[in-house]
Amino acid sequence: MKFRILATILVAVALCAVRAQEKATTVTGYVLDSACAFIKNLERPVSRDCALACAKAGSPLVVLAADGTIYWPISSAMPATGQNPRLMRFAGQKVIANGKVFERSGSRALLIEKVEAAPTSK
Repeated sequence: MKFRILATILVAVALCAVRAQEKATTVTGYVLDSACAFIKNLERPVSRDCALACAKAGSPLVVLAADGTIYWPISSAMPATGQNPRLMRFAGQKVIANGKVFERSGSRALLIEKVEAAPTSK
């Protein structure tokens, strides 16, 4: 009985620690494939067609913010699902994404709650 109580407390503490690492935020940036974000050190996608071709070939789409931060879209479903199908329509475009950001060892993951095309500047 004592073991169950202790295990329950430890699980609750662990869940609180995980929740403390996430924060709700809004990210504005370009949707492009992860390979180009790293290999070509791009500030924005080369083109929509290029981002789509890479994504269709299996490269995960990411959101690249103006400050150079790369956000890896993740799923809360278990087993986890890729987010490319959700982001394909925005490939090569600037978006505004709202959700929870998780940080670990310098990487940032974004659990997207809402994503929409950013207004075009005139």
